[in-house]
Amino acid sequence: MNDSGVSRLALLRFLERVQERDLARTRKWILDEEAREAERRVGEERRPPAPEWLIERGLDRNNIVAVHTGECWDPGKRARPATRAQAVEALRHQVPACSKCRPDTALGIVD
Repeated sequence: MNDSGVSRLALLRFLERVQERDLARTRKWILDEEAREAERRVGEERRPPAPEWLIERGLDRNNIVAVHTGECWDPGKRARPATRAQAVEALRHQVPACSKCRPDTALGIVD
């Protein structure tokens, strides 16, 4: 067999050191992952609630392009949170309602 002069006990001790190092590394990975999970949970708890209504503005910021519900899947990049009163006021001033989420129907303002 192997006659290199290294005893079986020495080889087993070497294997033990390697496995202890691997176990320590695995335990560090577990601690790191637990910290990431805790950070993710804190982030979710601190996230503000989604707005109920959105008002999408044009390029000049004075022009209101559309009114959306907060759950609309296509609000545009310039949509900002709005109150119910602001959404109703915009719709009453002839601002178009989004054709996808129908905020006018959700608000009970149907022409």
